[in-house]
Amino acid sequence: MINSLQSIFDFSSRKDFNRKLRKVLGFYPSKSKLYRSALMHKSAYNRNSSKLLVHNERLEYLGDAILGSVIAELLFKQYPDEDEGFLTKLRSKIVNRKNLNKLAVLIGLEDLVIYRNYSNNSEQILGNALEALIGAVYLDKGYKKCRKFIMRQLIAMHLDLEELIHEDRDFKSRIIEWGQKNRKEINFESYEKYADLNKVPFFGSSVKISDEVIGEGEGRSKKEAEQHAAEQALKFVSM
Repeated sequence: MINSLQSIFDFSSRKDFNRKLRKVLGFYPSKSKLYRSALMHKSAYNRNSSKLLVHNERLEYLGDAILGSVIAELLFKQYPDEDEGFLTKLRSKIVNRKNLNKLAVLIGLEDLVIYRNYSNNSEQILGNALEALIGAVYLDKGYKKCRKFIMRQLIAMHLDLEELIHEDRDFKSRIIEWGQKNRKEINFESYEKYADLNKVPFFGSSVKISDEVIGEGEGRSKKEAEQHAAEQALKFVSM
């Protein structure tokens, strides 16, 4: 958990702050003041500190742009056969607020962020701080070093692209989530249709809202049939 209030003078010395930050970055920062600004949320900013630091919103803006650029390049090169829609969806999944909050916790930012707990959106502060940190790395070390930080400390160590792709293609979970959000009861009805000459069963499935069928699918397994039916149902509700 993040402390409800942390002081910019919590660290006994610049050396101690840099040591803590090095664990997050993988290198020693050159501009300590810049990183302190990146880790200061506007809720903790006050006039008394204005001559020393500024809050992190401008750095967040910069870091957001750089992160999006690095991820776009990564996906473009790693998935040469996928279309624009696939790449856009996967990039959005990587840089969305929920995932950035998770990454911020995994790299240890919760012990460094400076903020006053004044709302129920405290967790979002971490994701914002991560973007600001990326902006600070860029200004401190340049694009090449910043890209290396994103690729090594975030992507390689804490992100499973194939898992994100699987989540994106889990149509059954997505239609259930849609139903919960829109207060609609989603029901799946699955059944064995027939077996082929090798006695391998074939399944069918339908998705219903009340008694209305909104999607149907088939597959070699019940799970596959449900996924196909859910995919069709998602198309129906998005029309």
